[in-house]
Amino acid sequence: MGIFSVFIINKAGGLIFQYDHYSQRPEVEKTFSFPIELVLKQQDEKLVVAFGERDGIKVGYTLMGVNGIPVEGRFLQNDGTDAMEIINSPHNYPINLKFGRTKLTTNEKIMLASMFHSLFAIGSQLSPEPHSSGIEVLETDGFKLHCYQTMTGIKFIALTDPRQGGVDALLRKMYEVFSDFALKNPFYSVDMPVR
Repeated sequence: MGIFSVFIINKAGGLIFQYDHYSQRPEVEKTFSFPIELVLKQQDEKLVVAFGERDGIKVGYTLMGVNGIPVEGRFLQNDGTDAMEIINSPHNYPINLKFGRTKLTTNEKIMLASMFHSLFAIGSQLSPEPHSSGIEVLETDGFKLHCYQTMTGIKFIALTDPRQGGVDALLRKMYEVFSDFALKNPFYSVDMPVR
């Protein structure tokens, strides 16, 4: 159980603050024979598992290494060889592939924040009556997304485990701390990133 991520988004949808609280990201290394049962596709300059799951390798995992050589994007770090050429060639087998979840880049975090802004702007238009707590919740099997929107339009978002309790109080406390330490700071400009 726990809190996975916290976001503060300004009224225009810009990311003001973001914090990830992750445990160690799982990495899975497996030796394959030709042909591999997984389908890899290039997505955002990375090779990602698009279809097929086995032995802890899941859809969405990124290729991180081939035969112990780290992969950056779709190319091996040591000589710039295309990883897909190695994987598609039968004479390179058996082959050892390493998969895992990569950390989000700064640009991916900004894109994610803008999606949250749009999601909760649409949600507030669909429900004419605000929730009694003032906190919107989007729930799935794997996580809960809690959003507290202030009167000024700033959104405090927490991505948590579905069983995590007390998130309403956490978001209100974040707003209180943000008001006390950022907004009362004479050197802080409204809607600028918090450091």
